[in-house]
Amino acid sequence: MNAPVPDDGRPDGRLDDLSRRLTQALQILDLDVDYPLLLGLAADTSRAVGPDGGPISTFLVGYAAGLTSTSDKQSVTDAVQRAVDVARQATRKTGDGGIDDGWANTAQ
Repeated sequence: MNAPVPDDGRPDGRLDDLSRRLTQALQILDLDVDYPLLLGLAADTSRAVGPDGGPISTFLVGYAAGLTSTSDKQSVTDAVQRAVDVARQATRKTGDGGIDDGWANTAQ
């Protein structure tokens, strides 16, 4: 059974606890996680390609953002947003570079 989700997208603090534990373990202490952005991407991707699409898309966004050379929090935030925007375009079924279009209209 799912816990109620408050308006900020954080189910009763569990995501905060998970993020804190993981950022400490991974030594990325200054990272702020944008839950609504990532959860929205995961939901959109899951609707487009199935339930396994959500985790894969968010992993790839994190990886792409991590490859971006950054020196401050704003750069990290911008890199994540850019990667989410590209992932959303690539998984849309709209005919403008989405999943039904192969590589058309993408950066590849």
